[in-house]
Amino acid sequence: MSLGILTDMTGPYKASAQTRMKGYELYLKQVNDRGGICGRKVELKLKDHAYDVQKALDAYFDLEPQVLGLMELAGTPMTAAIEPDIMQTRTLTAPVAWSASLLGNPHMMVVGTTYDIDVINGLDHYKRRGVIKEGDTVGHVYVQGSYGDNALEGSRFVGQQWNMKIAEQPIGETTADLTQQIGALKAAGAKAVMLSTTPAQTAAAVGIAAAMKWEVPFMSNVVGYDSAILDSPVGPAVQKQLSVVTSVAPFSGTQPGPREVAAAFNKAYPNDKPALYVDHGYTVAMVFLAVVEKACASGDLTRDGVLKAFHDTKGLDTKGLTAPLHYSLVGRPSSTQSYITKVDKSAPGGLTTVEELFESDMVKAKGTRAK
Repeated sequence: MSLGILTDMTGPYKASAQTRMKGYELYLKQVNDRGGICGRKVELKLKDHAYDVQKALDAYFDLEPQVLGLMELAGTPMTAAIEPDIMQTRTLTAPVAWSASLLGNPHMMVVGTTYDIDVINGLDHYKRRGVIKEGDTVGHVYVQGSYGDNALEGSRFVGQQWNMKIAEQPIGETTADLTQQIGALKAAGAKAVMLSTTPAQTAAAVGIAAAMKWEVPFMSNVVGYDSAILDSPVGPAVQKQLSVVTSVAPFSGTQPGPREVAAAFNKAYPNDKPALYVDHGYTVAMVFLAVVEKACASGDLTRDGVLKAFHDTKGLDTKGLTAPLHYSLVGRPSSTQSYITKVDKSAPGGLTTVEELFESDMVKAKGTRAK
């Protein structure tokens, strides 16, 4: 049985893709060691698109007839280009993206919260810790497009509910110098800054703030963080000022799932540096193969059988890698709970949990709760 991986192994996101592959392989080994699914070994067929839409389309049309489903489709522009065909071919697909716009596609398996929910949970954490209060100004630097625009929805909602001013700073995906944006937020008196940016932009933003002697707390969506930042010149500032909100547990997580991942990773890759993306890959493999096993148990391993099993999945336990996942309602996120983590160079994977999985009351108010 073959599952497809269509990702960026040689482009700007190669570090996270290569680490995620290790997570997939760790979980697949467990499944295959116990006999596979329906008596068949599970194998991955990998295609590299190098973060290029045309390469991704060519690779997809080559890969799609060979696989039961896509366990990874990386990159928002690639996902947008391929999505219409996924609808036609009824291919269950796990995107490496958490935009709420994907929830309307019944073939998309979004593992965890959406960007806006993570932002709401993150700002709720700050409010309960006394970092921000009603009437304050909160900054939000965001990459324009489905990622940043969806994350900004979370800040705007919080701003309305708590009478906060959201100082918005839109940027492009390739914007490198954020001096103007950070300077504007400092001038606006922002008490905290949300970052929905690339890892390089996250590093730049915090580095500029530190150079300005502006010690405001920053919080990043998980895709805006890479532990490699800690080895850069701005590493100390990032460790001091940055938190990361994520619906997948960090590598150093204490729940049974993250501990299982850490044990498997350290045994298989004793000389490699761990990162959160190991846990992400492991989680996606666990969820995707749970659905395939469900289809097997129902006696229908066709694509339609897999989709039926997917839509019948609710309360899937990932042992604390995420909150229990629900896929029975199209249009709703699979989970609404987030971890808050702090950048910590001494922790395996570079992140330490400061708040375990929780859901803000604001998420309930927004009406996006998973059921």
